[in-house]
Amino acid sequence: MDFWQQYRAIDSRDARFDGQFVTAVATTRIYCRPSCPARTPKPANVTFYQTSAAAHQAGYRACKRCLPEAVPGTPDWNLRSDAAAQAMRLIADGEVDRTGVPGLAARLGYSSRQLNRILHQELGAGPLALARASRAQTARSLLTATGLKFADIAFAAGFSSIRAFNDTVQEVFDLTPSDLRARSTVRNGGPARSEPGTSLSLRLPLRAPYDRGIFDFLRVRAVDGVEHAGNQMYERLLQLPGGQAWFSASLAPASGGAPAIAVDVMVQKLPDLPVLLSRVRRLFDLDADPLAVDGVLGADPLLAHRVQLIPGIRLPGAIDAHEILIRALIGQQITVAAARTALCRLADLGSPTPLMPNGTANAQLHRLFPTAAQIADGGARYLTGPARRVDSVLRVSAALADGSLQIGVQDNVADLHRKLLPLPGIGPWTANYVAMRVLGATDIQLDNDAAVRNGWTALTGQPTSANAHQVAARMERLSPWRSYATMHLWRLAADSSPRPSRARALIAKAVPQ
Repeated sequence: MDFWQQYRAIDSRDARFDGQFVTAVATTRIYCRPSCPARTPKPANVTFYQTSAAAHQAGYRACKRCLPEAVPGTPDWNLRSDAAAQAMRLIADGEVDRTGVPGLAARLGYSSRQLNRILHQELGAGPLALARASRAQTARSLLTATGLKFADIAFAAGFSSIRAFNDTVQEVFDLTPSDLRARSTVRNGGPARSEPGTSLSLRLPLRAPYDRGIFDFLRVRAVDGVEHAGNQMYERLLQLPGGQAWFSASLAPASGGAPAIAVDVMVQKLPDLPVLLSRVRRLFDLDADPLAVDGVLGADPLLAHRVQLIPGIRLPGAIDAHEILIRALIGQQITVAAARTALCRLADLGSPTPLMPNGTANAQLHRLFPTAAQIADGGARYLTGPARRVDSVLRVSAALADGSLQIGVQDNVADLHRKLLPLPGIGPWTANYVAMRVLGATDIQLDNDAAVRNGWTALTGQPTSANAHQVAARMERLSPWRSYATMHLWRLAADSSPRPSRARALIAKAVPQ
């Protein structure tokens, strides 16, 4: 967006752009979200920044009226595949807090100096400032939504000391932590009382509309003991860098009537909390811009009705990159139900979860998804099917376990292709599917995907065998949102299974894990 496009967005107070940039006003030294209800400043007094960290670094503080940190993030980090986007995904996942700027730079293959220069050039702030802004966001959420002690919030948000926490909150929001919590008490009736080790209840903002179908997607793929899901809720156990964790998520209206994902979370180590929240955001695609997606897809005559019927479709993300790769390998060329059965059997390898301080909210959850090392060591006893596929799963698991294969949010699509395609049993479809789930890559075209072709047949009535090239050509027009078009076609394939039952089975066989 150029200056005048951004200015028109703030002049119309367009909430679609909240989180995608901030507006800094020279006369007040305050920065706001685009939808701030304050009077629109004169163009000569306005500077737009892509990140709040850049506004902080330029000497501005957050608006107390619109709280620009309390919005969804930008979809740019999934749309872009450059070093800046990769760095932002890692910063949100807590890499700077765990390994510092040198560790972040090493994950991306740069020196600290190179990375600093790239981020300053692209985003207007360096990695430390960007990580500090992320901590401030987490601190604000915990101050306004929980009753945790300030010391616990400081360390949960990733600050190295209470003093750094106090100084950052004061500098960013021009309020002390006590003031920020008190303002929340006046607005919302006050935060719930919480203690470390207990379940914390938070709301994660999103851009409307939001399609609930993502819960169905997760429900039919839920692995017993690890996950539990219903039509409008999902919960699971997982391993984080500092320890084990649990979360439960559901779609619920937030204060003011705006939709949000309501989450209850529990972590063994408080510094894992920002990492958990970041992964939940990615799993439920909360930073997507649904109006931009629907605008492109809805302009296609064939998809227009589907977009009207299902506005705000989302792209399911990933809690763990290794897990998604194993799921994709096991789920190739079998039905969703058969893949789930195989994964539930494999999950017996997963570590039993010791009770957390007050236990989890659901007794059905009692184990973690097995690690790559556990699958490499013991998976042969649990994996069934063609020997070639079993061997592929075991060899890929061994490579993940010994570190010779490393994948994650630090990659881009080209990186994943370079790392995955030489491995046995992995072709372009698998690499692209992993990119969709792990990176949230928005413009993936799954060539020769049977479910996409079946969905296209349900949409157009054309024979499945005759339309592969037509589908590919038509999908090209939907860039940069082909991944979301794929979700529509998968939904059609699952919902419009033709009779007889054999045809339904062929469609189910193609819909991936």
